[in-house]
Amino acid sequence: MINKVTKKDMTQDNAIQEKIKHVSQPVDHGMIIEKNVQIPMRDGSYLMADIFRPDTKAQKFPAIMNTSVYQKDKVWTPPHDLEEEANPYMNWETVNPLWWVPRGYACVRVDSRGTGQSPGLCEPSSYQESVDFYDAIEWIAKRDWCTSNIGTSGISYHASSQWRVANLRPPSLKAIMPWEGRADQYRDQAYHGGIFSMGFVSNWIATHTAHHLLGRPRSFNPDTFQPDMLWQYLRHNLDSDWWRLHSARWDQIEVPLFSVGNWGGWALHLRGNTEGFVNAKSKHKKLRIHTGTHFHPFHSEEGRLDQLRWLDYWLKDIDTGIMDEPPVKLEIRTGGSDKPYAFRFENEWPLARTKWTKMYLQLDQQEQQEGDQVEGTLSESLPNKTAQISYPASAITKAGIASGSSLSTTHGNVGRTGISLKTKPMTSDTEITGPLMCNLWVSSTSEDMDIMITLRNIDANGNDVNEVGQHGQPIPLTKGWLRASHRTLDAEKTLPHRPYHAHTQRLWLEPNVPVECQVEIWPTCIVLKK
Repeated sequence: MINKVTKKDMTQDNAIQEKIKHVSQPVDHGMIIEKNVQIPMRDGSYLMADIFRPDTKAQKFPAIMNTSVYQKDKVWTPPHDLEEEANPYMNWETVNPLWWVPRGYACVRVDSRGTGQSPGLCEPSSYQESVDFYDAIEWIAKRDWCTSNIGTSGISYHASSQWRVANLRPPSLKAIMPWEGRADQYRDQAYHGGIFSMGFVSNWIATHTAHHLLGRPRSFNPDTFQPDMLWQYLRHNLDSDWWRLHSARWDQIEVPLFSVGNWGGWALHLRGNTEGFVNAKSKHKKLRIHTGTHFHPFHSEEGRLDQLRWLDYWLKDIDTGIMDEPPVKLEIRTGGSDKPYAFRFENEWPLARTKWTKMYLQLDQQEQQEGDQVEGTLSESLPNKTAQISYPASAITKAGIASGSSLSTTHGNVGRTGISLKTKPMTSDTEITGPLMCNLWVSSTSEDMDIMITLRNIDANGNDVNEVGQHGQPIPLTKGWLRASHRTLDAEKTLPHRPYHAHTQRLWLEPNVPVECQVEIWPTCIVLKK
């Protein structure tokens, strides 16, 4: 077998090796493991934590902290192709102690109230959880082995909790690194464009209830994990102060932040990372957006180096050079690879040199077509006449029942329930990087209408060029959503390229009366081939 190393590969490898010289180097202190440490809360209750720290009294160390409902004791067996080697201390979506402790960090994992080993009433992603995280941070900062400098790094739930505790400004929290983390619980997670995310939310609740009650956790915490989360989410179906307490509040976040997104995370997390970078009050902000699964980049050598350089700078006062680099680092997708693409640095988001381009919907048909046929085109030229098209929004399912039945969510609809439009072939390679929106005039025979927009990359043979989703599945470029009754815009927060919907009232449709709907499409990056 002959291995070929390209000049680009060598250049990237050399760049990594050069950066490694300016970060904390591993030292074999040994590792102290403290299991089920009780951390007192301000209301008299306590949380249980596991602490992994260097085995030496010669110096003090900063701590990297996490809190979640995912059980600090639940061992994660990573995929075989993860760059970090599996070990008994690996935990889902958190840093690996066997890598971080030798580099002079303590790793602290906290079970949220009412989950895992911690007693109490479970309230996932709540204000109470944020207050508890604050108390845990300040308690750890006062340990005799700690420098009093606390940082956070973790994926998904472990990222979302970072946004929320940053709202409260704990004095010992010196830097955060929310890695693929939703920030607005209403818009990013529960209600995409006002449409309830039934599939994700209900499955998440059922899964983690089972993880707690059908296994070992029940033996030491029999009343664990009793959230009324589904009821609460459905009860608070419009935006309100209830959701704001569960979400990032950008005007209150001042801690240095490194917001890390994933182009494949348009179903849950990406919006939080871009909105956080743009809107947080923090003076020191960076944005990184990569590709790949939810976990491979976090555990890659390149990803760990970014984390180490960031935390070394803010927790250890080591000049790693990370603050000398442009604030935005983007992996530029060129289409269809299951391997990482090359990164490119930028100075801002959205990119200042963007050529904002209007494309118009040219409808060539009045009714939905059969099979994979398209109903029109996307063109930079304004159509010379107005047109409209109709299609069925609901159909009889394979179970032979109407959409009002619960079976309609499990048995699927028959046939297409939408339309497709496509551009002409690209005359040259064309990059689309940034946020998008779609402006539509729509009507329905009913009182409401759900709009779901998918942006696809089609090759010369008419086949989809898919990217890697957060769990390794093939996905299109990005999506956008809006329930028509939620079309009211927040005028102060709306931008030409990113509508911002208030979600505080419903404007019901009148049958067959067109209304204007501006649909937010989550950001994307792709170089479309000629």
